[in-house]
Amino acid sequence: MNEQLVSVIMPAYNSANFITEAIASVQNQSYKNWELFVIDDFSTDETCSIVENIIKLEPRVQLLKNLKNEGAGATRNKGITAAKGDFIAFLDADDLWLPQKLEVQIKFMAEDQLAMSFSSYHLISESGAYLSKSIVAPQKLSYKKLLKANYVGNLTGMYDVSKTGKIYSPLLRKRQDWALWLSVLKKVKFGKGIQQPLACYRIRKNGISTNKWALIKYNYQIYNRFLDFGILKSSGYMMLFLWEHFFVKTKQKKTIKTSGQSHEE
Repeated sequence: MNEQLVSVIMPAYNSANFITEAIASVQNQSYKNWELFVIDDFSTDETCSIVENIIKLEPRVQLLKNLKNEGAGATRNKGITAAKGDFIAFLDADDLWLPQKLEVQIKFMAEDQLAMSFSSYHLISESGAYLSKSIVAPQKLSYKKLLKANYVGNLTGMYDVSKTGKIYSPLLRKRQDWALWLSVLKKVKFGKGIQQPLACYRIRKNGISTNKWALIKYNYQIYNRFLDFGILKSSGYMMLFLWEHFFVKTKQKKTIKTSGQSHEE
């Protein structure tokens, strides 16, 4: 039986400092049947030339280029359109997958005939140092629960195209990854989380994850603009989000030590 093809979608913008390592983490997968679309969002650094050099030796990697800066949502969509895989997975150009990520996840999805899955993942610093904790994925995730807060680390999420069709990101500048998984779960009702950490999320200076006020602003836009909730309903869900994000989600964090190192999410 042939292995199913996984299409990996990697948007990139001025990622020259990190993209070689991100691509290598895909190349080093124990599961070998994948294609990787790097979609450059009109970078002004050496991102494209780095990827072009990698392609000379790696035919599974393809480079697509935006003619202007379009944002992560539109950029991911270009890769989704080009994808030919049975599964679609996502990895940003500054994040990393652990070597067993695809193998573990595909087996996990096959066992329960899942349309969507995601996993726990580590946090690393901008320099790549592991931090002291890991975010643990909930074992089961419904659309209703995902409305309260984003429980899906986009770098771990994967969906089965045969069960969902291709599902695209909305054309939002921020939090479009959350909106995409809301669209998936609205269609398939629930997904499951793998407790084992399978990826590493890089904390960048001035990133949205480090700016709590920006997080609140962009989350409100998901409710009000993407989901078309009115002001009162959006405000009500923002209260649920604040409770879920700052009180419930924090219970997911736990310290994990591997090979003498601490890892944080």
